[in-house]
Amino acid sequence: MQNSNLPLALTMGDPAGIGPEIIVKSINKLKMTNYVVFGDAMVFENIIKILGIPLRLNCINSLSEAIFDKDVLNLLVTSKLKSKPNFGETSKESGRASYDAILETIKLAKQKKLLGVVTAPINKKALNLANISFPGHTEIFSEHSKSNNVSMMLCNDSIKTVLVTLHCSMAEALKKICVENEFKAIKNAYIGANMFGIKDPIIAVAALNPHAGEMGLFGNEEKVFIEPAIELAKEKGIDARGPFPGDTVFMNAKNGQYDIVVAQYHDQGLIPIKYEGIDKGVNITVGIDFIRTSPDHGTAFDIAGKNLTSPESFINAINTANLIKESGKYPTL
Repeated sequence: MQNSNLPLALTMGDPAGIGPEIIVKSINKLKMTNYVVFGDAMVFENIIKILGIPLRLNCINSLSEAIFDKDVLNLLVTSKLKSKPNFGETSKESGRASYDAILETIKLAKQKKLLGVVTAPINKKALNLANISFPGHTEIFSEHSKSNNVSMMLCNDSIKTVLVTLHCSMAEALKKICVENEFKAIKNAYIGANMFGIKDPIIAVAALNPHAGEMGLFGNEEKVFIEPAIELAKEKGIDARGPFPGDTVFMNAKNGQYDIVVAQYHDQGLIPIKYEGIDKGVNITVGIDFIRTSPDHGTAFDIAGKNLTSPESFINAINTANLIKESGKYPTL
């Protein structure tokens, strides 16, 4: 259970994207106090000036130097860029700066010095230019938390889902469909639902193939991998059901038949979430021992620096982190 007096960490994201902008807008709209931003001073000085929001930047080197006041933006300095990044431009400097901010929050979160972490969007190409070979936040948190049991969870007001496979090609995703990975996702769906106070969640597992394989006519992954994992989950006391055809399972979950859905691959889970509205979705990392959430959108290089962004998804990510904190539950099996 987290100490509610600890600050919430907000990572800068890629400084050439909309991350710094949505952070400043969120802080201003929520009148937040108990938080610390992790990032670059030059970047936030610039964005505060562009937005014309009256926040005083308090650059710090340790959490003890934070001033928790609604008119102060506490910035723990994790990078010192030599020049302001050009909005919408991919660079190794931006990739490294975004990564360094994440690493510092992981270190402090593992030391139990943070309430949790809310991450602004990063750019995969910028990471690659900086020789950082992670396709996304979930993989970074998994690697540096030394946990092989991490899953991506997405949620909005009406749907919750956990993914079996993450950021990879469809060909690679198919190779990762196995009983072990299916069971891990089902288990993390149980944990994720518990984090929202759902005590005995009903978990629907989506099929991989059309019509759930149609008795083997369209594939046998359901019989070979998914059904055994569901049975294993039931042996552990988890109410897992399916596999159900992917074209109806989310509709039925939205209508209240299930508490959470296990999706087989990235787009199967994200399309129904994003269809409800980009600003509504929140990404949650399940399987690490601290809270991590993020907005369900990217760096939006095309509108960065133009004061056109909505902070609503980032605000929802902040509120979700606080909601999980209030439940105080990090169950394990």
